[in-house]
Formats: sequence, C-alpha cells, structure tokens
Amino acid sequence: MNRHEIFNQTHAFFADLLGDRCRFDTATLEEYGHDETEDILVLPQLLLVPKNVDEISLIMRYCNEKRIPVTPCGARTGLSGGAIPVENGVLVSMEKFNKILEIDENNSQVTTEPGVITQVLQNAVKEKGLFYPPDPASKGSCFIGGNVSENSGGPKAVKYGVTNEYVLNLEMVLPNGEVIWTGANVLKNATGYNLTQLVVGSEGTLGIVTKIVLKLIPHPTHNLLMLVPFFDATEACRAVAAIFNAGITPSGMEFMERDALIWTKNFMQDESVIVNERHAAHLLIEVDGFNQDILMEDCEKIMNVLEAFETDEILFAESEAQKDKLWQLRRKVGEAVKSNSVYKEEDTVVPRYYLPELLNHVKAVGNKYGFKSVCYGHAGDGNLHVNIIKGELSDDVWHNQLPIAIREIFERVVELGGTISGEHGIGLVQKPYMEIAFSEVTMNLMRGIKKVFDPNGIMNPGKIFD
Repeated sequence: MNRHEIFNQTHAFFADLLGDRCRFDTATLEEYGHDETEDILVLPQLLLVPKNVDEISLIMRYCNEKRIPVTPCGARTGLSGGAIPVENGVLVSMEKFNKILEIDENNSQVTTEPGVITQVLQNAVKEKGLFYPPDPASKGSCFIGGNVSENSGGPKAVKYGVTNEYVLNLEMVLPNGEVIWTGANVLKNATGYNLTQLVVGSEGTLGIVTKIVLKLIPHPTHNLLMLVPFFDATEACRAVAAIFNAGITPSGMEFMERDALIWTKNFMQDESVIVNERHAAHLLIEVDGFNQDILMEDCEKIMNVLEAFETDEILFAESEAQKDKLWQLRRKVGEAVKSNSVYKEEDTVVPRYYLPELLNHVKAVGNKYGFKSVCYGHAGDGNLHVNIIKGELSDDVWHNQLPIAIREIFERVVELGGTISGEHGIGLVQKPYMEIAFSEVTMNLMRGIKKVFDPNGIMNPGKIFD
C-alpha cells in the first residue's frame, strides 16, 4: 500500500469516528501547524479534534497499530516547538476538553480537563477563596494541559512553586489506547513510582492527559507592588539575592532590562511608566499575604536592602488598576519582542546568586558573535529569558553561527549549576543542546522510560531527544 492509499484509509477511519472534527484543508493545517516558537511551520496530515476520552483511546489505538505519529496540542502558546508536528502524522487538539469538572472546597482541590484556559481556572477557584498560583505570561490564552506538559512556572513560582507542585493525579491515555490514572487525589503518596510527576513536564511524549487534579491553597487577600529602576542591570540582578538574604520572599520578583520595558511600552502604546535615559533595568517586586501591616513591613525591609544599590525613584502601585498595568507590561514583553523582529528565546535558569554572572556572560557572547539580546525573566528564581534578535543578521550567521553562541551560553549556565530550560521545555529547538545538561547515561535512562510508555515511538516524535 502506497502513502496515498494509507492516507485515504486513515482519513476515512477518522472521518467516520469524528465527522467534521477531522480536518485536512490547507488553511486549517496551516493554522494549527505552529506554536509561538520563532517562525517554524510544519503541517500535519490531519487535524483531529476529539471531545471525549473514548475518542482519544480509539485514535491512539489506531495510530499505534499503524505507526502513525501523534502530536498533542493545546492553545499552541509554547516557545520550544513542543506542539509542532515535525513528523507530520496527526495533530490531536485538546480544545474540546474545556470543562472544569469539580471544585472540591472541602479538600481544596479542582478537577479539570486540559483544555481549560489557565486564567479561567484561576478565576473560577478564586471565587471560592482558593488559589492556583502557577501563572505563565500567556495565562490568558494557554491551556492548563499545556502547563502540565511543560511544567510551567511564571512570576508566582518564586514563592509558590511551579506546576508540578500542584498536580496530584492525572488521567491519561497511553499510546496503545489504554486509559490509566497515574496516582491518587491525596497530598501524600508513597505508593510505588511517582508516575504523576513523571508525566508532568514530559511534553506529550508519553501519552495524552485527559483529566487533571490540582491542589489549591487559600487565596491571599492583600498584595503590594513596586517598580524599581536601576542605573546598572548587573546591580539589579545582585539586588535579587540580597533581598532574599534579608529574609524576605516576594510573591513576584521580575527583571526587565531597558529595551524589554521600552519595547513593551511602545508595543502597548503605554506612557504610564517613565524610563529615564539612565535606567538600565527594572525590578518588579510584589509581596502578598493576609496581613497588610506585615506586607508594609516587608516593603520597608526591601527598601532598606535597596539603599545599598544605585536606584532611581521607586514607583509604588497605588491602585489595582495600576498594579494590573504594571503586570501587563511585564507579561507583554515576549509579544513586544516578537513584533520587532524574528528572535530566538532561550530559557536559562541558574541559582539566583549567579544571575549577574549569567547576564554578563550573555552580553559578552553577544558582543563576540555580533547579536543583540533583550533579557528579562523571573529573577527571584534565577530564570532569565534571553531573547536573541535577528535584526540585520544574515541568514548564514543566524543559522550557522548562532547555535555555537547559544551553546557557549548554555555551557556557562550548566557550569554555574543551572540548566537549559526553566519553564519552556525542550521540545524541538532545545533538543540539540541536551547533552550539555545530561550525561549519555542519563539520556539513555530517559530514552528507556520513553520506550516503556511508547514502544513504537508514535507520541510527539522528534521532541526532547531522538
């Protein structure tokens, strides 16, 4: 049977199963064949949009028997190419799995389908006085299932941790079509291997998650927010560790160098924040909790720490509207950079004390290879997003020299005790650098785990490792 006959047979099967939720028109395939990673586009052969677990089970069983590659996708907001169907095959969209199934106030848990937008879930539990803290910049559009796949973080991670710290249990469909639960809906579980935590961050390479049980905590009732301008970007990075060493744990500690904030202001057409010509970087610092007086004391301690650094006038947000505006400026940086140029975003993370050294190294490598970078990120947990701008760089430099430069950055990151992805995953674009972070022994352990779950290699092939 030739490829054309195989496609016709496959299309007939899925069209019978899903009806018009099986698509292969070019416009749809082009819409779904990319995420937010650079300018990469790969078309699947078919887009499948199941609406229940039984349909996914049948899809997986058929594809496993026929050795058809399966790429799961959600809102496609990822930055590492995780949802790009690089080996064509079928793209399985989880957009119909968009229900919050139960908010269990008695046990502070929520059971949700993976296609629920993260901010929608956060708002729903907030109405009950509960809090789901992980909040990626794309929280207004990304799906909670994608957050689980990438083990997403966001600004609140510095105090509250990342996605894996809130996932209690998962329903997932294995590549052979079997449906399992990975754990139990409990806070403690020492029963066998922790399959739940193995699946979190596995980037859709082990199976398709169809239900998620999340731990919730009480929602803080108060927060205070300040924007601190620095005359030296390295000093801004040094101030981060100093604040923590003073015994303060902010609920947000974000770094934005000068161009990150200026480009975002221009992108949003917002003049509410003045960037002085001498401002090299800003820290956005938030504290939250249940006692306003204690938060004021924390802010006073932060101000005392900052006296040791050269800063300009500190802006305290005086209203909820002003707080929202400042956070929006931070969350829109990625979009603003992308609107200026084709770029590559590297998601580096080091122990936070070494953040100044990492920033200096990034700039030194940029000078060596002739590229401009715009840096920002979650400074409180040492997570620096390095946006490398194509600008006027030739295609030859972009494709052939830049990978060498990125490798130099990653090698220094690992030397500093860090790793090459803090929250964006490995996916497609970081795959060539995995041996910097892991030995061959460790890589082979990961490959062995993948083979146990997916012996025919159909699940999101071409991602993380070959």
